[in-house]
Amino acid sequence: MRRGLRTQFSLAVMLLVLLTVALLSVLSNTLIRRRFESYLAEEQRARALALADNLGTPYDPADQTWNVEFIHGVGMSALSDGYIVKVLDVGGGVVWDAQSHDMTHCQHIMAEIVARMEAVRPGEPGRFVSQRYPLSQNGQPIGVADISYYSPFFLQESDFRFLDWLNFALALVGGLALTLAALTGTALARRIARPIAKTADIAKRIAGGQYEIRFEGRPKTRELDELAQAINHLAEALGTQESLRRRLTTDIAHELRTPLTTVSAHLEAILEGVWEATPERLRACHEEVGRLSGVIADLERLNSVDSGEIQLRKAPVDVLEAVRAAAAAFEAEAARKQIALTVEGASLVLPADRDRLGQVLANLLSNAVKYTPTGGHIRVRVGEADGFGVITVEDDGLGIPEPELTLVFERFYRTDKSRSRKTGGAGIGLAVVKAIVVAHGGTVEAQQPPGPGARLVVRLPLTPTSDL
Repeated sequence: MRRGLRTQFSLAVMLLVLLTVALLSVLSNTLIRRRFESYLAEEQRARALALADNLGTPYDPADQTWNVEFIHGVGMSALSDGYIVKVLDVGGGVVWDAQSHDMTHCQHIMAEIVARMEAVRPGEPGRFVSQRYPLSQNGQPIGVADISYYSPFFLQESDFRFLDWLNFALALVGGLALTLAALTGTALARRIARPIAKTADIAKRIAGGQYEIRFEGRPKTRELDELAQAINHLAEALGTQESLRRRLTTDIAHELRTPLTTVSAHLEAILEGVWEATPERLRACHEEVGRLSGVIADLERLNSVDSGEIQLRKAPVDVLEAVRAAAAAFEAEAARKQIALTVEGASLVLPADRDRLGQVLANLLSNAVKYTPTGGHIRVRVGEADGFGVITVEDDGLGIPEPELTLVFERFYRTDKSRSRKTGGAGIGLAVVKAIVVAHGGTVEAQQPPGPGARLVVRLPLTPTSDL
């Protein structure tokens, strides 16, 4: 069963926190326990030493006698704390011995301590050891004290209560951390999953053709904000492509319908005897068929460039020489419209397909001549900038509206909405130009010059790039 992002994220956070808390609890418990055990061992040795110092006080050096009753009180009190005391005089005689005084009670205390420590530290070595401490007064030895206790340390009831409280505190902290992690994970998961789920829903609706839909709002997470912007850009791009596709269908129908209608009308009139099949009328039909063939040829050329079927045959090409050759082909047409056609720049050699580059230049100059009015000026410049060879074709004709600067390279797009043949062709030329330039690894863009007219800028890399 597939879980949602919110559930998976919450579970992941909880598991991570649970593992972290468990690890920290184990480490904390281990470190604190070890430090506490070290403290107990040191405290036990210090307690035995203090006990030995206390046992030297009941001796009277004047008559060399011991206050056995005092020693008995100290010894019995120490016995209840797990210390078994035995006091000897300087001659080795027993002054007081806890085991001799109450063997049963001593064995009970020792057995209880051993059982308690084996329950807490099973398998770890531990035993009762006896430490001898010399007793003295005023620098004179008066005897020795043998004090036995469980080594390396032993736990009393208060120590057990402390350890129980420590474990409870760690468990409480772990439970609170896990609860906080669950709440935080759920909140974070909701914050992340909500825009993602919304984006997925928008993507589905876009796939269903609702290109006008947009992701409203700005997520506070950078990656999610980028995702929302990307889905908005996708919807906008798909909407634009759908609009272009519909217009493409309309434009193709228009380009094909006009000559077909003309030819059909001419032939129908001739067949019905309304018109005589004169050479002029047959020539008109032939011209319309030629228009159809031209549109089809343009489509085939564009498709071959888009599909990558054309292999560019790159070789060193002098761009200035290629521009002059292309301009020479349009000198006669420019002269008929009294258009000044000038070429500027210095020799610039770069790797390119000479024939395809000539096709690019021919399309650019053809458009410039068609859209430049009588008495106008067309300027072609060749230069170099930022590692690219730059070809600029600028005229002072009708110009291109600002919103259409990026659209003129789309198939069948023309700024002349009437689609008159007097002001242009089928609207495929610049699309072919863009495809060929991109195939060379370059770019082409339309710009608005300071004055009237239009500027087309082609950039081709000066160093070789991979061919399509």
